[in-house]
Amino acid sequence: MPAPQLASRIPSSHPLYGKKVWVPRMSDGSARIFAAALRSLGLDAAPLPPSDACTLEQGARHTSGDECYPAKITMGDCIKILEQEGSDPRKIAFFMATGQGPCRFGQYIHLMKSEFEKIGYNGVTILAPACETGYSDFGPGANLYARSGWRALLAGDLLLKYLLKIRPHEISPGDSDAAHEASVEDVCRCMETPWPSPRIQLGKVRESLLRARRRFRRVPTRFDAERLLIGAVGEIFCRLNSFSNQEFVRALERAGAEVWMSDITEWIWYVNSDELRMYRLTGRQFSARALGSRLRSFFQKKDERALRALFAEDFFGYEEPEAREILHSAAPYLPADGALGEMTVNTGRSICLAKRGVDGIADISPFTCMNGIVCEAIYPQVSKDHSGIPIRNFYCDETHAGPERDIGIFLELARGYRRRKPWPRAQPLFPAPDERAGCAS
Repeated sequence: MPAPQLASRIPSSHPLYGKKVWVPRMSDGSARIFAAALRSLGLDAAPLPPSDACTLEQGARHTSGDECYPAKITMGDCIKILEQEGSDPRKIAFFMATGQGPCRFGQYIHLMKSEFEKIGYNGVTILAPACETGYSDFGPGANLYARSGWRALLAGDLLLKYLLKIRPHEISPGDSDAAHEASVEDVCRCMETPWPSPRIQLGKVRESLLRARRRFRRVPTRFDAERLLIGAVGEIFCRLNSFSNQEFVRALERAGAEVWMSDITEWIWYVNSDELRMYRLTGRQFSARALGSRLRSFFQKKDERALRALFAEDFFGYEEPEAREILHSAAPYLPADGALGEMTVNTGRSICLAKRGVDGIADISPFTCMNGIVCEAIYPQVSKDHSGIPIRNFYCDETHAGPERDIGIFLELARGYRRRKPWPRAQPLFPAPDERAGCAS
């Protein structure tokens, strides 16, 4: 079946008519694929350009210093767009996720609106779609957004997961990154196409991911059993944005480790779980909104199973913990009924990864991050209760030097733990050379 043409322009009555939507580059691949999904709705969408020294300069100029590091980077990237020659604030929209609870993340939108108005950029739209309002920002395309956006994030997570699995073991440096880049481009072309139905779109996304699997399987690898396996948790932006964490993952790889990174979609599952918890606490577990939340979770889980199943063999030994397992594991330290946000998720996931055989846990968080600070207070007891697995906080701030020295010390502790750890790692599967040769392009 030939691919349809891209969606026609949205109607002039649409709140985003005539605007370009910029998506924060939290994770490079996921941001690009998510922007492609928005294009399938008829929006002009693109990821924000990569961060650079100008990002930090602008971010520092337009924040007070009390904000967390991701706020400074996001502000700087947005100001760069607004200051481009010929830009019209009335034709710019910034896509921003948001949240409730104790984290400063929920205040980003208010900070940005206030600062944009203060410096004369009136009329900028900040797009913060919420499930509670039925994603009304997207008008008639709300349901398509919910399905397409979710599939985009799933695809981005899966491609990053495969990249991090094989890059430390590649024979020719750069082959894995090339396979990842080609796969992201492939999925973007698929996601930006307005397929006639969600069912057809899912089938096309599966076909694109199967092509990605073949690309990754063709990368020549030599599995090194001596490489440490390090779980990466922490604040979602800093752990995924390579600029903010100073290429922390690559630094770990250069030092002799492989990284198992927490997914973006893990956070969404936590938010879904907490939403249902609040409905129960307020006696609304049988309300129409609670039903809608359960239905959304049902279809999200259905999509997730359909896409993850493609990589069941490839991700043997890298099975992701469910939200229920994560929250149950965290309960003795930070019960979800009393502690909100990433501190709960990171504590629970660290325990789940320890039982899956990782050799250490790196928590990557912004300097002064409340979630990181609380976790740092909890981790010594978590480590003690789990055979002394090393858990180390790595804080991100542009004033700090590179992480190489601290990584070296941390990995020495991980090597010592590996010799005595009670939970062996399931050895991953890598295709034999003849199997790689047989993979079609």
